[in-house]
Amino acid sequence: MVQIIVSIPAEGKDVEEWGMLDLQGDLETRHPVPLSGKFIGDLHFTQKDVPVLIIGHHILYGKVVNMEKPFAVLVKNQKKQGDNSIMEDSNQDKKETSYTVTAIIKKKLLFKSRPKPIIANVPKKI
Repeated sequence: MVQIIVSIPAEGKDVEEWGMLDLQGDLETRHPVPLSGKFIGDLHFTQKDVPVLIIGHHILYGKVVNMEKPFAVLVKNQKKQGDNSIMEDSNQDKKETSYTVTAIIKKKLLFKSRPKPIIANVPKKI
């Protein structure tokens, strides 16, 4: 039997609530580089709480949706058995693994329409 230990914050210590972006389709770049940790675009909200995502010269309009089943963001902690110090990943056999709940994701920003190009108004010459 596998035991998974999950630590839930105590009373009075709230868990953060995060949101999730849901983009329909692929996000491609000119150069094949990983997007992890990179600036992708700007996220704004209109006065009517409509999310607007601007990526380069494209704009996407979305909506805020409540998720059917919330997600939990977990952090994995590993300890030596019988020791209170947290250890980094190593190849030792006797480890005690536990998880801490960092945040809960209850809402997502859904962008399912195609991006629209942003075109600046250029005055015509007479």
